[in-house]
Amino acid sequence: MTAIGRLPAPHHPSVLPSEPLNPIQLVEFTRFLADEVRSGMYPFQYDAETRWHQRLYRDQRVDVWLISWMPTQGTQLHDHGGSSGSFTVISGQLSEAVYTRTGRGAGGLRERTHQAGRSVGFDGNYVHDVRNTSDKPAVSIHAYSSPLTTMNFYDVEDGAMVRLATLDTEDPEPDFTA
Repeated sequence: MTAIGRLPAPHHPSVLPSEPLNPIQLVEFTRFLADEVRSGMYPFQYDAETRWHQRLYRDQRVDVWLISWMPTQGTQLHDHGGSSGSFTVISGQLSEAVYTRTGRGAGGLRERTHQAGRSVGFDGNYVHDVRNTSDKPAVSIHAYSSPLTTMNFYDVEDGAMVRLATLDTEDPEPDFTA
């Protein structure tokens, strides 16, 4: 049996097998999987042209991806079509710009840098972009619940999000250029 075939489905006593996972459960799951990637259970590679990615697992509740990022590689500002999610930085560091809907900084992007070991969990309303602004490669693991079916891409103009495109996709790295 391959390592991917042995991947345990996330379980929690209070969650029925058909219920989506919440952001806290997704963080726990990506942290667990990050440890397995660090141990060598899931090999990855780097691609100088585009972000390399591989699905590790998918069922009716969760979709899991391993992604590598060379310096300057990143995403467009996007959501996950209503899916909650989490990512854990396995190695290197990733920068993230998160759209702020309310409170201080509302209508703008809040910049954060996540070092190896850092996890981020989010609900279905989260809009962000992720990129490698360092001079070293990075690797991260991402989980979505319910599994991805749609992604919306945005720009921010005068403090408001402007939708650029909606894509039907099961891939967190769809072909989209603004």
